[in-house]
Amino acid sequence: MTSTFSFEDGLSVHRLGFGAMRLTEWDHVKDGAKAVARRAAELGVTFFDTADAYDLGLNEELLADALHPYPGLLVATKCGHARPSRGEWVPLGRPEYLRQQAELSLRRLRLDRLDLLQLHRIDPQVPLADQVGALARLRDEGKIARIGLSEVSVAQLTEARAIAPIASVQNRYNLTDRASDDVLDYCEREGIAFVPWLPIARGDHATAAGVLGKVAADIGATPAQVSLAWLLRRSPVVIPIPGTSSIGHLEENCAAADVTLSDADCALLDTLG
Repeated sequence: MTSTFSFEDGLSVHRLGFGAMRLTEWDHVKDGAKAVARRAAELGVTFFDTADAYDLGLNEELLADALHPYPGLLVATKCGHARPSRGEWVPLGRPEYLRQQAELSLRRLRLDRLDLLQLHRIDPQVPLADQVGALARLRDEGKIARIGLSEVSVAQLTEARAIAPIASVQNRYNLTDRASDDVLDYCEREGIAFVPWLPIARGDHATAAGVLGKVAADIGATPAQVSLAWLLRRSPVVIPIPGTSSIGHLEENCAAADVTLSDADCALLDTLG
């Protein structure tokens, strides 16, 4: 199993990333959050995921405080999904808004160019060509290096690729939620990074505890590690981004890269989908 993924331009990242969302919580930084981010880098994580909407930009500022100038790291951020209040998410894909948010992300992350800017959600009120076109113009201007999409179908991804190169897709996907199987298969064929969010399905795995727990016990791993190992084996383009605000959980998650699943293990786990 390949431990790294290489983008079309040759940049490689380790295939077990880190989702930073949980390091902040509605306008405040969690205790020890910077230490968690730094520990992730020490453990070999090179792909960090954030967004302009995570705590009104505070999440991006936290990563900058903890990791700038990001030696050997790729920081992926997102725009196009506003969060006006706790629990409320609103797609906003107007080109002028996407440009504004990209400029703010550059400032907060202390960068001249964003490594990867993903459209957080497609705004149904704005033509997709206008939304992807706005990101393409930012790429042409040198303000972003790569364009990504989030929560898209194969048809939307195909339409977007006719407008600009797409480096990544970030859809919800995990051991018990495989609605995006077709998108992942498309990404694998085309060499596009597939970044599953919610890679460990919160409490949803409790319903699958029998099979998952058995596999984990048999190989001496935790259920979370087995879930991540299954994703890593599922396809060479998969870059899971488990998130946590605990160094202990971080270390547990990162150790999933060393978990080996047999064909028989995977056959059992595949029944959960």
